[in-house]
Amino acid sequence: MMGKATRDAYGEALKELGAVYPELVVLDADLSASTKTQDFAKVYPERFFDCGIAEGNMMSTAAGLAAAGKIPFASTFAIFGAGRAYEQIRNSICYPNLNVKVALTHAGLTVGEDGATHQMLEDIALMRVLPNMTVIVPADAAETKAAVKWAAGYKGPVYIRMGRAKCDDITDPDAPFVPGKAAVLRKGYDITLIGCGIMTAKALAAADILKGAGITARVINMSSIKPIDEEAIIKAASDTGAIVTAEEHSVRGGLGSAVAEVVVKNCPVPMAMIGVEDRFGESGKADDLLKAYGLTAAHIAETALQLYKRK
Repeated sequence: MMGKATRDAYGEALKELGAVYPELVVLDADLSASTKTQDFAKVYPERFFDCGIAEGNMMSTAAGLAAAGKIPFASTFAIFGAGRAYEQIRNSICYPNLNVKVALTHAGLTVGEDGATHQMLEDIALMRVLPNMTVIVPADAAETKAAVKWAAGYKGPVYIRMGRAKCDDITDPDAPFVPGKAAVLRKGYDITLIGCGIMTAKALAAADILKGAGITARVINMSSIKPIDEEAIIKAASDTGAIVTAEEHSVRGGLGSAVAEVVVKNCPVPMAMIGVEDRFGESGKADDLLKAYGLTAAHIAETALQLYKRK
């Protein structure tokens, strides 16, 4: 069932958390209407800071606020936050291990018509390589809320990746977010499909297609990219003998790479990675772009079928 965009859930979560944590503050880079931090700003204007189009300065300010005992959430589009402000995230937040939450929206191809310059496809790779950084890619609105609430109570840097478009509701709205713990959404023993973000729902749809071909697919929601659930990956590799990953991100350095690192060290099995190949995005409608780049349930199922034959 189609639900809210993860960015909408983020704004709602911040507003709710404002009453729970008096020390929580929110920073934005002149995009609060789009990132939905305006939801917090309307209720707690004295704890909201619009830093303007100066993302590096925003991250440094967030670091200073964290050093002073605040719980800062710093938000903008993923391309500007993870890209333009990378040095400040690395040196001012992660290196001193400060309690800053980098919560960025409009990641991936589904930014749509804004095109390649705004379609951040490299941020998971950039964030997960940073020491001290926790990396989360929620699958839907409910999981986004749970992840944001967890992050507010956690001491240390956190990266939360969110999108622009509405997405399917697939997770338990009452389930708490647990870092390093994956969720098995569908049982299966012939092959495993591991997704994050919007691609988790497409992995579920692909499992339905494979069922029609007589193949049972285990579907795992790997929203916690770092720390990653090694136990779930090893068990899936051992039980099913083949793994397909799916992400709205480059196939280099993201979910697929993180899973492959665990597989090759512990239980080598045939793998395939669905994601954006070595290329940039382009302008277009979100659904058309996902089809053009092979980020569909049909492509996941086709890839899985071919991989199954290699077992």
